[in-house]
Amino acid sequence: MRLQKSGKAVKKAAVGLLSAGFFILVAAGLQRLVQPKYIDVPEGNFTAEYYDETLPHDVLMIGDCEVYENIDPIYLWRRYGITGYIRGNAEQLAWHSYYMLEDALRYETPKAVIYNVQALTCKEPHKEEYNRMALDGMRWSESKIHAIQASRCGGEHMMEYIFPLLRYHSRILDLSTDDLRYFRKRKKVTHNGYYMRVDVLPVSESDVADPSWLFGEEEKEEEIEDPWAEIEGADEEADVPEEREQGEPFGVLPMEYMERIRKLCEVHDIQLILMKAPSLAPIWYDSDENQVQEYAREHRLPYINFYEHLEETGIDYETDTYDGGLHMNRSGADKLSEYLGNMLSKQYGIPDRRGEGEYQDVYREKERFYEEMIQGQKEELQKYGEIRSY
Repeated sequence: MRLQKSGKAVKKAAVGLLSAGFFILVAAGLQRLVQPKYIDVPEGNFTAEYYDETLPHDVLMIGDCEVYENIDPIYLWRRYGITGYIRGNAEQLAWHSYYMLEDALRYETPKAVIYNVQALTCKEPHKEEYNRMALDGMRWSESKIHAIQASRCGGEHMMEYIFPLLRYHSRILDLSTDDLRYFRKRKKVTHNGYYMRVDVLPVSESDVADPSWLFGEEEKEEEIEDPWAEIEGADEEADVPEEREQGEPFGVLPMEYMERIRKLCEVHDIQLILMKAPSLAPIWYDSDENQVQEYAREHRLPYINFYEHLEETGIDYETDTYDGGLHMNRSGADKLSEYLGNMLSKQYGIPDRRGEGEYQDVYREKERFYEEMIQGQKEELQKYGEIRSY
């Protein structure tokens, strides 16, 4: 009798475990299904692609779109044999960058880190969509937990990051074939973190950015459109950061994380290099420049302001930008990469790994994907007059 009761208990427990396991699998599958695949907003896939890398990198670059649209790691490889990766995201603020670097150091220790300083002008978290694009693809670790805590805006909850189904459940009514197509793995969109564009939109044919502040011209009388790209599903007003004025100091929070980035590099014996990309918007004030220069002098850090190297790099805002001066196209990115590659190779001894077999094999495949994207974008430009799928 006891054996019969014991057998029933075991059977009941087994059924319970199987039911619980089935429920967990269904919930996990549903959660993955409803999470955004960012087909129309490729920036949402940047973070996760880093974990597909199989070899370490000698140079890591961290920052916002002023890095991932302006520096080309494949060019650095082809021209100098430098292995580099960009851990960047749209509106990647100083705390995002710190935790992206901390996370990367779990897997590798580069010889140099390049940090773009534009985000120091942003004093506090201000947009959930940007947090989600940066952090949802990050692997779970202590770094991710701390990154979420540092980045959360009002109304964001840790449990919704742990269980994204709680945040995205309403998408069940808006699913598309892309949600099924990219259920297992999302579409690859970058080249070692670089977001490529081969099209051209000259400054003279666009009112997206006003170059007068940089070139000392008279300001345009017509209203300048908002240079901050709108993100699908975002509240339009929240996309625009608070207007800054000349003389405004950087906030306490971004400078705290700037210091943490510096100390993290110091502890790991990594050369930290500060950089300012030559984007025409938002305006980079003299007061911003002075603050970065002072910080760099105080801590003996190299600092490259590409506004001061336009002639040397050959940047031309009529040919080297795809959006009227906000970001570089491939032509412009290659010019900035040539400057950086030469500096990294000659001044900091970053090695040329083109003769090393394991790197050759991996980068041969990376170059194949790179050339396929160039050809694909050119074909779309010829067919549609614009790039639609990249």
